[in-house]
This record gives sequence, C-alpha cells and structure tokens, in this order.
Amino acid sequence: MVRAVVCRALGAPEKLQLEEFPSRELKPGEVRVAIRAAGLNFPDVLMAAGEYQLKPELPFTPGMEAAGDVTEVGAEASGVFLGDKVIVKMRHGAFTDEAVVTPSQLTPMPSTFDYAEAATYLAGHGTAYHALIDRGRVAPGEVLLVHGAGGGVGLAAVEIGKMLGATVIATASSDEKLAVAKARGADHLVRYDREPFRDAVKRITDGRGADVVFDPVGGEVFENSMRCIAWGARLLVIGFTGGIGSAKTNLLLIKGASVLGVRAGEAVRKNPALGEVRLRALLTWAEEGKLRPHVSHRLPLEEVAKAMRLLIDRKAIGRVALLMD
Repeated sequence: MVRAVVCRALGAPEKLQLEEFPSRELKPGEVRVAIRAAGLNFPDVLMAAGEYQLKPELPFTPGMEAAGDVTEVGAEASGVFLGDKVIVKMRHGAFTDEAVVTPSQLTPMPSTFDYAEAATYLAGHGTAYHALIDRGRVAPGEVLLVHGAGGGVGLAAVEIGKMLGATVIATASSDEKLAVAKARGADHLVRYDREPFRDAVKRITDGRGADVVFDPVGGEVFENSMRCIAWGARLLVIGFTGGIGSAKTNLLLIKGASVLGVRAGEAVRKNPALGEVRLRALLTWAEEGKLRPHVSHRLPLEEVAKAMRLLIDRKAIGRVALLMD
C-alpha cells in the first residue's frame, strides 16, 4: 500500500489526511519513483486552502517537488533506468511514498545532495534564478535587497545574487535567520524590528538605494521598498506572504522603476527553452558545490500539518522537508 497526504476539504493544514492506496500499474511511457523526501513550499499551503492560482479538483495530494529512486520503468519510457536517483517535479502530488510520473518530470539528483536537499532545491532556487537572471537581470556591482532572507526562496536569492556579483542586503525577522543569510553570502544584515529597512538601505548605499528588490513578502514591505530604490530599479514580486501591496505609481515614475511579476513555473510552460538553460545552470552549480539548500526541519510524512505550520508561522529557516522513511 502507498501512503499519500490527501486534501478532501479546503482549509487549514490540519484538515489534510494521511491515507493508503494500492499501487497502480504503469501505463506506457510512465515511471515509478519511490519517494524518499518531499519539499514544502508556501504554494502548497495556499493550494490546500484554496487560495492559490492553481486549484486542483478535490480530492488531491499536495506537493510540488520530491526526490527518490526509480523502481520501475514502463514500456516506451526512455532515458530513465532502474535505480536512478532523481528529483521529481510536479504541480501537485508529491506528498506520497510513491509517484507515477513521466520521464520529462524527472531530473538527475546532484551527487552532492542528500534526498531532503534534492527535494527542496529546484523550486526555491529555480524561482530565485528566474527572478534575478531572467527578470531582474542583476549585474555585477549592483545592490540587491532581499526580503525574507531567512526563507527558502530568500536564501536562494542571497546565494545566487552573491554569485552574480551583487552587493546583497538581507532582511529578516531574527538574528538566527540573518546568521544563515550571512553564511550564504549576504554582505549587510537588517532586522525588521531594529531599524526600518528603508532607512538601513539608504544608510548602506549612501542614499542611492537598491537596484533590485527581491520581495516574497509583499504588503507594507513592498510599499516601503519603493522608498529606498535607485534610478532604474527593478522590484521583483515573488509572493505575498505578508499581504498584497499597492504600487505607488508616482514613486515608480520618479525613479524610472519597473515592477516585475515572477512566476518561474509558468515562464517555463510558456517558453520551455528558459527552463532548459535554468536547469543546466542549477545542476552545474550544485555539482560544483556553489549552491545548496539550507534545510532547517526534516519531519516524517505524517507530520505534514506541523511542517506547514512552520512555514505559516515563519519558524523555518530555509527549507522544510518531509521524509518518507
């Protein structure tokens, strides 16, 4: 029997159920993967609550990314072999012991990662890559302001921004989160509760402001970011964990600034070539030891509600993984 987290009623994480199902036979072109770990992302929480742009038909299993071992290869499935260690990419369905997918959903697991790291890599770092490289076009010497730098995508942005040669200003809500951001390359650290970040950015940049703002928080954070930007700044809208912010068009006009929405997955569905370039870069950087997810919590599959609460309450640093063994 295969265990899976099932959402039968939209709402709080505590409504999710762990159920058992028989394995199904493979169809031509399909592959069976024994899932060893799955990564949690904030969209998983939103999807289970019915608040995400993708609304699967009930019942469904949440989870966008996982890692495991190929245990069966169906007829007509090419390029995949028994025993391959792989990352599994899904729109939902990853919170389970076993996944039946197509080869196009599989990516070789970096040899430098364990299963939990592999299961928490591509969504967060893929979003940061798309934001900073495809959308923000961060250049060496620019100032990058990263909000929520203690979160999974925030830490990924710190790492990649530093690799691109930017001066990285990391903001977070605790010293512990900022310490991890510093270890991942942040040049300047700002705690929200100790100094208004807009004042800190002006102080650090001698009044010039940030060239690029990476914002997964939204709300007042987005609105205040417009008051500490340089001419030609790019404000990258990653998410809205702190609410939906309003753009002051006069501030954008005065600074010649741009607000850019970031949807890494949708961008690849619209233009698959973008995804191929991104994936090659991320796998190369992982193998070279330049990038690695910070997984602060590893919990068993049956504690999925507790794991989601870590994200909701912002107690995680970096990523949270569910373990199947």
